[in-house]
Amino acid sequence: MEFKKYILAVITTNKSKIAGGAPIFTCETKEEMEFVAANLEAILDGIAHGLGEDLFVIVKH
Repeated sequence: MEFKKYILAVITTNKSKIAGGAPIFTCETKEEMEFVAANLEAILDGIAHGLGEDLFVIVKH
């Protein structure tokens, strides 16, 4: 079986809401979270999606 869609990373400012198998990046501010998400998006060749005020996921489509 080949996975074609998957989560590459999770970026948050609220680590109490996050658990799981993907790499998790915890940031102090919303600005830092957006910066990390934008950079990881480019580095990992994925797409960043904001899922709330304190959560981004980087996914591969």
